[in-house]
Amino acid sequence: MIRIKDLNKTYYNGAPLHVLKGIDLNIGKGELVSIMGASGSGKSTLLNIIGILDNYDNGDYYLNDVLIKNLSESRSAEYRNKMIGFIFQSFNLINFKNAMENVALPLYYQGVSRKKRNIAAVEYLDKLGLKDWANHMPSEMSGGQKQRVAIARALIAKPQIILADEPTGALDSKTTQEVMDILKTVNDEGMTMVIVTHENEIANQTHKLIRLKDGIIESIEKPQLF
Repeated sequence: MIRIKDLNKTYYNGAPLHVLKGIDLNIGKGELVSIMGASGSGKSTLLNIIGILDNYDNGDYYLNDVLIKNLSESRSAEYRNKMIGFIFQSFNLINFKNAMENVALPLYYQGVSRKKRNIAAVEYLDKLGLKDWANHMPSEMSGGQKQRVAIARALIAKPQIILADEPTGALDSKTTQEVMDILKTVNDEGMTMVIVTHENEIANQTHKLIRLKDGIIESIEKPQLF
């Protein structure tokens, strides 16, 4: 599903900052993978490259056997919309749209009619136990509810991979486990998933733990699943 070979990335905001230094990584279809590392280790940059939100300098990145390299913005957006679902720590919901409208948004960009995308959005909210909240605004929801809306939004376009950047970072421990249980259920259905986290409790529930340090992969471990 994901094949990365000798990938390098340097930022040039003032003095050059070599963020990723020869990353080699393979993630198979249906794997549940976590990435951990200190601030500045390169984990968010790696996730952004996998998510086609950032370019890389040299090396190769294949997503589902497609070389992702030097794409135009329109082609990058096309691949992101078709192949990748995103979940963020800060939820990234649109405050003036209700839960149904937030979940339906990816289908809007695919040109799906309002009626069809709203029906699909309610179906995904129902799967996540939020059907009764379809017409509520984000300001009326708890953190856990907002994250479930964000998960529904990530799933509705039926992507091939879910990328989650600290998806439980803004949640309490009970809600964190509830969200992780949802992500594991989605993974059990065959969804490839990559989670950046700083929480050992989350990483220990994944199939593979990638530890980054100073732009290199320090280790790849198999955590003990709970």
